[in-house]
Amino acid sequence: MANVSLTVPEELKAKMEKFPWINWSEVSREEAIEREKLNEDFEEFNRIVSKSKLTEEDAMRLAKEVNAGMYRKLKKLHPELR
Repeated sequence: MANVSLTVPEELKAKMEKFPWINWSEVSREEAIEREKLNEDFEEFNRIVSKSKLTEEDAMRLAKEVNAGMYRKLKKLHPELR
């Protein structure tokens, strides 16, 4: 496994030192992995969307229909929230 050094502002370092039981290396590693996963998901999303014939107007109409349907469903489940 490779080593990476990070530079953080002094103010952040002081705040981090208030939590000595936290393994900041592990936190950084997990965040880097999560960011990479998000990047891969975004690339996959762009690949799928680039083939779409859906216009922005179509997407907005579809979104409104979905929102209205969810509203009706939630209204039935929770009539007290009108």
